[in-house]
This record gives sequence, structure tokens and C-alpha cells, in this order.
Amino acid sequence: MGKEPKKRGKLKQKLLNKYRLVVLNEETYEEQLYFRLTRLNVMIISILLISVFVTGTVLLIASTPLKEFMPGYSSTAMRAQAAENAIKLDSLNRAYDQSIRYLNSIQQVLVGDLKFDELNESPITLDSFSKRPKAIVSMSIDDSLLRAMVDQEDKYNFQGGSKSKINFVLFPPAQGDLSQTYDPTNKHYAVDIVLKENAPIKAVADGTVIFSEWTAGTGHVIIIEHPFGLISAYKHNASLSKQQGDYVVAGEVIASAGNTGELSTGWHLHFELWSDGYPMNPESFIDFSK
Repeated sequence: MGKEPKKRGKLKQKLLNKYRLVVLNEETYEEQLYFRLTRLNVMIISILLISVFVTGTVLLIASTPLKEFMPGYSSTAMRAQAAENAIKLDSLNRAYDQSIRYLNSIQQVLVGDLKFDELNESPITLDSFSKRPKAIVSMSIDDSLLRAMVDQEDKYNFQGGSKSKINFVLFPPAQGDLSQTYDPTNKHYAVDIVLKENAPIKAVADGTVIFSEWTAGTGHVIIIEHPFGLISAYKHNASLSKQQGDYVVAGEVIASAGNTGELSTGWHLHFELWSDGYPMNPESFIDFSK
């Protein structure tokens, strides 16, 4: 029991012992400055300096953008930006998926790569088109008479109306004998119309040209996107009158009949009609007879 008071007394004595910190001139050893210190004073001053340094550092980080570099810190602005980026990413993913499906449908139009089983699952019928909220090209009796009069004056205007049992009509891209009809079992998703050299090819309805290029198999090809997911394709042309992005109206000349491409068998138009990625029989909507 007697040893503990002695230890405490020695510790107190060590803390309170006075020391002299002297600054000397190196050449003359003359005393320039001195401090009287104790171990206790040094400890207190050190603790105060460390506290001031830590407090200043915390305030500096909290009041400046440096806090954003701290691990685990997430500001309100950063969380809002992250949520906005997530929404944009989701929108981009959806747009990308739609673009891929759209490009796949265009590829099917170009190469006719469609399985017969998929074709049988297609829900496209004449009745489904008749339920569309708006006709692609509506034609009254007066319109028909007017077009018939214009036909006699301009060879590039529409020649004859199409006969349809539903509430809209499509203009014939050209009129002539069919050398081959729509035959999905043999992957012929089109009708081949025998035409004279450079005969005018016309748009079947209003729409935007989405493809107007040369292909090795089908020569000069032009594809038009119409309302309601309808796409019309015109192949083996001698030349093209419209470019990608052009807007055309029904009956407007878009190309001239030709015999181009490795798959061509003579002067004719290979005409396809697609809806929502599935081929349709053009004869169900258009009368190609002269």
C-alpha cells in the first residue's frame, strides 16, 4: 500500500519538473531565446494543437467539395443525379431494343428471311386492318374521278384505283401481269409484276423512305415506311428517284422498273408489303391488273 503513493508522487514530480528549452547562436553559443517548460505543459499544448488541427480539417472537408471524395459520402445532388442517370439508361435500353427490332424487320424485308412457322403465327388479317383508327389513304368517289382525269394528262400520275373490301386503299406501284404471286411456303413474300423497261414505279401510300440503296441480290431497292407499321418494298429497279429520309405521297414516282440484281429474271418489279414485321399478300389490298 505504501508503494502506490510513492509512485504517484514520482509521476507528479516528473510532470511538474521544470525544463529549460534554449535557442543558442551556433557560432558564438550566445543564448538567443529560451522557454521554461514542464512535461505537463508540453502534453497540454500538444493536445490543443492536435485538437485544433483535427477540427480545422473536419471543417475544411465539410464546407468544401472535398467531402465528395470521402469514401461512403453521397450528397443529395449526387443521389438525384444517379437516379436521373438510371432513368436515362433505362430509356436508352428501351430505345436500343426498339431499334434492334426495327432493324431486324428491315433485314427481313431485304432478304426475306422469315420462317413459315412464324408466318403462321402472324395475327395480320384484313379484319385487323379494317379496325385501324384511321385509313392510310381514304378515297371518295370525287377523288377517284379526279385522279382518273389526271391520269389522262400525266403519265406519272396514278393509273386506276385499287379495289378493296375495307375502308382504305393502296395505290398500285405499277400495273401489269404477275409472273409470280405471293407464295410464303417458298419464301416468296412478294408479287412480281412484269413491266416495260424504265416503267415508272409509284409509292402505294404516303410515307418516309427508310432505305434507298443498291444490293447485290435485288439491285436498286427502295423501302418506304407508312403509318400503322406498314412497310412497302420495291426491288430490282433500274434507278431510284428518292433518297433515304425523303417524304413521298401516294402515287408519287419513286423509281423506274429494271432488271438489276443477281436474283432478277427479267424486267419486272418485285413488290413486298409488310406489317409489324410480317409479310402480307399485296393482292389482298391492290389490284395490279391494267
